[in-house]
Amino acid sequence: MINFTVGPVQSSEKVREIGAEQVPYFRTNEFSELMLENEKLMLKFSDAPDGSKAVFITGSGTAAMEAAILNTLTSSDKVLVVNGGSFGQRFVELLTLHEIPFTEIKLDQGKQVTKNMLAPYNGGGYTAFVVNAHETSTGVYYDMNLISDFCKRNRLFLIVDSISSFLADEFNMEKLGASVMITGSQKALACPPGISIIVLAPAALKRVQNSKVKCMYLDLKDAIKNMERGQTPFTPAVGILRQIHERLLCIDKDGGVSAEIQKIADLARYFRQEIKELPFEVVSESLSNAVTPLHPTTASAYDIFTILKDEYGIWVCPNGGKLKTSVFRVGHIGLLTKDDYDTLISAFKDLQKRGII
Repeated sequence: MINFTVGPVQSSEKVREIGAEQVPYFRTNEFSELMLENEKLMLKFSDAPDGSKAVFITGSGTAAMEAAILNTLTSSDKVLVVNGGSFGQRFVELLTLHEIPFTEIKLDQGKQVTKNMLAPYNGGGYTAFVVNAHETSTGVYYDMNLISDFCKRNRLFLIVDSISSFLADEFNMEKLGASVMITGSQKALACPPGISIIVLAPAALKRVQNSKVKCMYLDLKDAIKNMERGQTPFTPAVGILRQIHERLLCIDKDGGVSAEIQKIADLARYFRQEIKELPFEVVSESLSNAVTPLHPTTASAYDIFTILKDEYGIWVCPNGGKLKTSVFRVGHIGLLTKDDYDTLISAFKDLQKRGII
């Protein structure tokens, strides 16, 4: 199988080898040193401001999303949240669940946040802004510079879910003024799912220390305190953290974040150029390097996903809900090559010959 989904993605041979090893005991100096290096590299790769900290949660990206909401926002906040798809909706549901006052900026499918959309909220007494840098379900990459400028003018605490765009698109936490950045192990980090990572700037650390979280597992005060010695408060996914360590070291050695982003951007550009004559429409007006969302004009998106999986040994990324039959996505993260895309494009052309698309 060739995997073109946006998580889990294809991993390097070395990462897979680590996954096959016996999982070691972790309350050791050796594991602490590995974790401290993981934190150091995450802070470096996210361009976090001085004094920032990173925590590693054994849980999916949603665990980190909830932890960020729980630990940094309260009922006295007034939040703006962007909802342009499934993951924006997830933030809306978390804010609702934890009774944090918010106003929802609801976007149509595939649409970008604009200056005119934000203008009515200037000087509106808001205290925080919550956004998915890349709405993975629809493939929209939001204008983070625009959002950053708005937040700086209004002195808003900025929480950014960068789960699918971290290492695929430029993200300078200090430059943007983001106080929280979230990502996950199964996206461009190209490791198995199971670890989510939260990078906390000093403004976020202050909020965390003042929080009164009615939750044990997602209380970030404990996670931050334990990371001072390179540990986690509870048993983590040790094997995945070792795989993340290998991956971070590899990225650093191979040219760092800029080289990784360039590699992913080149693959995305190649694929998008090569499918121009196929009966697909790109449904996002602002694309991330991480994924290309496609609407097939002559067939069901879910049928294409199923046939590619069952007959060609290829995974593309299906959608759920209202987008199930209208949009599928092709990822550009993980261990992929132009030859892999040639295989996918040949499969598309064969489906066209067969009259399926």
